[in-house]
Amino acid sequence: MAGRIRDVDIALVRERSPIAEVIGEHIQLRNAGGGNLKGLCPFHDEKTPSFNVTPERGMYFCFGCSEGGDVITFVERVEHLTFGEAVERLAQRAGIQLQYEQGGYVPRRDHGERARLIEAHRAAAEFYAAKLMSPDAAPGRRFLSERGFERADAETFGVGYAPAEWEALARHLMGRGFTAEELIKGGLVREGRRGPIDRFRGRLVWPIRDATGDVIGFGARKLLDSDDGPKYLNTPDSPLYKKSQVLYGIDLAKREISKRSQAVIVEGYTDVMACHLAGVPTAVATCGTSFGEEHIKVLRRFLLDQAEFRGEVIFTFDGDAAGQKAALRAFADEQKFVTQTYVAVQADGLDPCDLRVKQGDAAVRDLIAGREPLFQFAIRSTIARYDLRSNEGKIAALDAAAPIVAGIKDPGLRKRYAIDLDRWLGFMDERFVMQRIAEVGNAQAGRPQRAPRAAPVDPHTRVEAELLKLAVQRPALLGPRFDALDAQAFTVADHVTLRQVVAAAGGTATAGHGGREWVDRLLEQAPDEAARVLVTRFAVEAIQADAHVEERYGAAMLAAIEAIAVDRAIAQVKSRIQRLNPVDEQQEYNKLFGELVALEQQRRVLRERAAGS
Repeated sequence: MAGRIRDVDIALVRERSPIAEVIGEHIQLRNAGGGNLKGLCPFHDEKTPSFNVTPERGMYFCFGCSEGGDVITFVERVEHLTFGEAVERLAQRAGIQLQYEQGGYVPRRDHGERARLIEAHRAAAEFYAAKLMSPDAAPGRRFLSERGFERADAETFGVGYAPAEWEALARHLMGRGFTAEELIKGGLVREGRRGPIDRFRGRLVWPIRDATGDVIGFGARKLLDSDDGPKYLNTPDSPLYKKSQVLYGIDLAKREISKRSQAVIVEGYTDVMACHLAGVPTAVATCGTSFGEEHIKVLRRFLLDQAEFRGEVIFTFDGDAAGQKAALRAFADEQKFVTQTYVAVQADGLDPCDLRVKQGDAAVRDLIAGREPLFQFAIRSTIARYDLRSNEGKIAALDAAAPIVAGIKDPGLRKRYAIDLDRWLGFMDERFVMQRIAEVGNAQAGRPQRAPRAAPVDPHTRVEAELLKLAVQRPALLGPRFDALDAQAFTVADHVTLRQVVAAAGGTATAGHGGREWVDRLLEQAPDEAARVLVTRFAVEAIQADAHVEERYGAAMLAAIEAIAVDRAIAQVKSRIQRLNPVDEQQEYNKLFGELVALEQQRRVLRERAAGS
């Protein structure tokens, strides 16, 4: 068994794994101010970004689902790894050779299951790529050449050849130390009568990579008429490969998708290659399944899909009936995007790969540039099925298209398409068409209810929260004054817990300038997972003040919470005074009255300081 990874190595892995870079391989992050970054959470589906990253402290936290932690936690959660496997994965990324406390360096065979499967797929991809230059692979090279791809293009996309043998890959990988069980589990081979046999034989092979660039599966096209299998074969679902979540080309396209706020969805591996080589580097494709909800989630994280009409998703389909049907299926998922969606259909039915071969790179770029809004395509494709020369045909077409128009989220856009529909049908009666659409809309699931208004935040609660954020993120601004606060200064249960964690860690007076070391101390003192979540949240949540006024803001928050404590003391003194007889208990009355005057003066000073924020 592998020993425990040394603490010093774990610390080194954290240090050399910038959290913004690691998370940025999975989602698009944008500046949120105050040194924070923000994006769409990879752990739950959301319309607006609530996933925050604080590079300064190496932490992340989602205010939508409360997932949070450091760079190791993120890799654990997003890739479903153990802690040790996540450290090993980040160490490999950073070029760090780990040492273990029980037995020195641990060879790769002792790594976790996912790491082993990743290594097996990498070795398989190298094996296939090398075989593409073999004599037996001539049909594969001819296939690529006929489609306008050169040897350098094949190398760029890692295209390879699976030998027409039963056990070529199995023998190679088992000779490299992988077990039959591992290769079967990863979908690289399958069980035969006499042992493992290759899943792909005599086929052109494309490695399918995840967003980080790791090979997780393969797609293979048959080359010979003697092959009685389907035209395309894909890796079956495995611990690495989930076809409903995989997009071919996402590793190459993700940065351009983020940069251009554009994603182009094509139908095949060669179409992705053709688009990228023709100057459309945002192209991706599904792998052996139709485009669905899980694919949308992947794309939205790179598009940072939060503002209507800012970005675009473009579907390309063949111009035939099957292509139109596929486009209408895509329309069913359109509402799950916030950004605009389009369709690019070549009139002569050519896909991007064939179009590039016959008409050149510019024709592919023109196809994408000539995109048509998906709503428009869906509506026009629907009414094209009816005979618009008769009133009966027009009414039938209207009733068929009305649900599409009624389902458009934006009211202004919905009205414009209602007017267009009236023109396309030839009624020339906008009120009639719009009334028909409204009736359909009302008959559907029902109008969406307004979201309930958020309850106003209590000013005292806000002060508590801001002060605790400063205690976690900028402890030097608070120092001993924070530690000396009355035990009753915090009233919200979570705030009381976090105040206790700060005290257990030695208080803000011992925290220096804070930073990652201080956060780690707080996490160590947290009594349970709920408390650790609180620490992470307050380490990431933005302070409601600009950096250049944080010192004054900290003093103001301290004064505000001290003033609240004085308010309570004043209320208690007034209550005692009201119970006294000023004549019979004059000495006690005068004493309390003097305390009240002093407290009122103290409160006035504190409120003036608090107002300085």
